[in-house]
Amino acid sequence: MELIASDLNTDLPSLLDAFDCPAILVDSDYRVLATNAHYLERFGTITADRGARCYEVSHGYDRPCDQAGENCPLAAAAQSKRKERVLHVHQTPRGREHVDVELLPVVDDAGEVRYFVELLRPLPIASSEASAQRLVGDSPAFNAMLELVTRVGPSDAAVLLIGESGTGKEIVAQAIHDSSRRTSRPLVTLECAGLTESLFESELFGHVKGAFTGANYAREGLAASADGGTLFLDEIGDVPYALQVKLLRLLETGIYRPVGGTQPKQTDFRLICATHRDLEQMVEQGDFRLDLYYRINVFPLRVPSLAERTKDIPAIVRTLLARIDQGTRYHITEAAMSLLRTRRYRGNIRELRNILARAVIMANGNVLDHEVLAACLDVTSTPPSADLTLREHERRYLDELMHRYHGDKEQVAATAGISLRTLYRKLQRHIDASDDHLPAR
Repeated sequence: MELIASDLNTDLPSLLDAFDCPAILVDSDYRVLATNAHYLERFGTITADRGARCYEVSHGYDRPCDQAGENCPLAAAAQSKRKERVLHVHQTPRGREHVDVELLPVVDDAGEVRYFVELLRPLPIASSEASAQRLVGDSPAFNAMLELVTRVGPSDAAVLLIGESGTGKEIVAQAIHDSSRRTSRPLVTLECAGLTESLFESELFGHVKGAFTGANYAREGLAASADGGTLFLDEIGDVPYALQVKLLRLLETGIYRPVGGTQPKQTDFRLICATHRDLEQMVEQGDFRLDLYYRINVFPLRVPSLAERTKDIPAIVRTLLARIDQGTRYHITEAAMSLLRTRRYRGNIRELRNILARAVIMANGNVLDHEVLAACLDVTSTPPSADLTLREHERRYLDELMHRYHGDKEQVAATAGISLRTLYRKLQRHIDASDDHLPAR
């Protein structure tokens, strides 16, 4: 969009009111000249007669953003004379908020930039503070990822989320879906890890009655459930090679057949995949189809590890504590928080969540102090457990959660950071292991 300075002969607030989002008019000296009604409603009144500058209002800075360590879209637009866009965290009446900022230069007849229209679109999918429903953080690594989410979200492009296990890729997938035009339809998740070929095919495509032993009724697959919405394939690298060609056909044509069926069906969904594996290496080793790799890798998006966003740990901790037990308001001391910020989390957010779940169990009240967290972090502080196997540690942890949540498996799975299917599989494995150690009769 190109704005010509002669257009500004009209009433400035009326011109800005043509935009469907908060907007301000700024001159080349960063001074705010006018605001629209959406801005007043969202951010409040600016005392423009005092020469308020955009960086003072939005950030509280005493200098332009690019001189304070951030990208400045105004400086970039002044140089390029084109639309520029950047993600910022602004001060607002509700606190610090993520805002998608778009700068439109206003040029005169000679092509020189005279003014800038700044469009500000707050992002409901993210929060810099603790939040039960949003992505949480404002570290540089988090903001870089969030900016890509805001760019790819409105499109229909297939997204490949890449990152270590436990970084929250499913939450990022939800944010992309919520930013899309398909948000009124469901996000349907298929966890590919641990599925056999027959189970994967049945889960994705569904089956007709009598398709196999135990198929006593027809079942709709997730491909049909995701019609009009988004299909999220978690751990796509675990899809059996023999089924990858069928998956590729579904992705390219939208056509599939339920297991045991003869009539083809049609579906239309937006695809998001996630993996912690090196798919390129798997392609080279012959474990992943090259054509499928290029089909899912339209827009690769890397989800940063917790080690890259230690600044976000306090907000993440408060968010996780609120999710672990909604009936109690837990408080964590500064000393305990400092301890959490210095730890290296190989399991990322999932590991942090498990540590907090243990701390909640071990605490005598609603305050998590340094002593409680240190005990949960230092496994060598409990010598009787030092010789236990990893499987035994897992069994004891799941037993604690099952006792805490009175057998509510959905809550246990959510706290442990695993799917309900995985929880059932782990519980059954521990039951089978216990049976193996029973004396023969």
